[in-house]
Amino acid sequence: MIQGFKMSMLSLRIRIFLSMIVLILIASILMASISLIQFKNEARKYHQELLDRKENAIKEHINYVLSTTTYPLTEKNLPLIFKDKIHELADIHNLEINIYSLDGKLLKSSKSSFSVDSISPPVPKYIIKLVQSSIEKRYVDIKSIDGIKIRSSFSQIKNDKFKPLGILNLPYVEDDSFYENEIQEFLIKLSQVYFFMLIIAFGLAYFLSSYITQSLKTISDKINETSLNQKNEKIVIEANSKEINSLIKAYNAMVDELEESATMLAQSEREQAWREMAKQVAHEIKNPLTPMRLTVQSFQRKFNPEDPDLKQKINDYSKTLIQQIDTMSSVASAFSNFASMPAQQNETLNVVEVVDFSLDIFNEEFLTFQSDENEIITIMDRTQLVRIITNLVKNAIQSIPENKIEKSVIVLVKRIEKNVVISVKDTGVGIETENIERIFEPKFTTKNSGMGLGLGIIKNIIENYKGTITFETETGKGTTFFVTLPII
Repeated sequence: MIQGFKMSMLSLRIRIFLSMIVLILIASILMASISLIQFKNEARKYHQELLDRKENAIKEHINYVLSTTTYPLTEKNLPLIFKDKIHELADIHNLEINIYSLDGKLLKSSKSSFSVDSISPPVPKYIIKLVQSSIEKRYVDIKSIDGIKIRSSFSQIKNDKFKPLGILNLPYVEDDSFYENEIQEFLIKLSQVYFFMLIIAFGLAYFLSSYITQSLKTISDKINETSLNQKNEKIVIEANSKEINSLIKAYNAMVDELEESATMLAQSEREQAWREMAKQVAHEIKNPLTPMRLTVQSFQRKFNPEDPDLKQKINDYSKTLIQQIDTMSSVASAFSNFASMPAQQNETLNVVEVVDFSLDIFNEEFLTFQSDENEIITIMDRTQLVRIITNLVKNAIQSIPENKIEKSVIVLVKRIEKNVVISVKDTGVGIETENIERIFEPKFTTKNSGMGLGLGIIKNIIENYKGTITFETETGKGTTFFVTLPII
């Protein structure tokens, strides 16, 4: 696996170079192996033919001795017939000669140290059977003793009536010194030739790999420089390969299509940008309308001409309406100036006070506000902070089913080191697992949770102030959003 990965990391030029070198090495190894096998086959064939020739010559000589002897041609008389002749035959043919009886006992041998007695080793039974059962009445036994290969030929000696008299054994020691010397000389010459060829192959492989990959490198460089956002140049080279020319034509055709697609994409992006801006402006204008509506409804429901605090309440309601109207005005101004959604007007404010004030527009009895401190100071746009709180609280209220008995939305403000953390916890239906990754996507919404485009917008607002927004949710039990903002 690792070797395959390393190989895939090599360039095509290096792969071609290494492949050619490997092929040459494999060819040289195969040539040397075939040559060694051929030499061995030639040596085996040579020794086999030499033994056959010697055996035929000795048997003709034996037949001549048998035809001229005065002794009766019987198995018993074989030692007498070849008493002196066997040494003469061995000297003439330069080969050891042994004559055995039909049952395998040694009768006569050209070796002076041999004596015809019971101590001499007999011919193995299986060899006698093989000689008798073969068509030629002959068997060659091959053995290796101390690394020396010995061929022993066993054949029948017959009389003039072709009846077997005994068994002729011719041990032949194979002398491969000549072939071994030939092999050594051949391998030396072969290694010299292949060493010279390997040097040439290195140069040729380097040249061919460079030549083959030169056009591919040009194409690769052009492809790496290709981009949708720029004017791409075509490849004008003419390669000597049909396949590479096809690749160049395909690339040039792709450049034409890419330029056409870039034009269409630019037009589509402009149209999409206008559509997205229109949607965002519409949402930003509708966003303040909800607290304005709630404020008017609350004022209408709680209006009492005889209330001693009537003037103060009218001032509070008026401030809320004016604040939301200012938000819509800033959106309209931003749109008319083709700027981002509404410009930030940073000021020093008390987060606890602004969050508490933002909750006044909601009339739900299960909505509660908690804070560990009465004052946590930060610098940011008041309108943006109000938008964050109202959007999260509105979504929390909408996430709770009407028929649910235990309804609760808790807004908590606390200081953690150099940050203020605003949490909005509800007992709604929670966020399903498949929607968790998409909850902050623009235009994403779910029917039950009521999360809409506003979450994506307030996420951008929070991140503009170097803050973060996260959440924890459990299906069927509720969700808690955490807004973390830096404080001074």
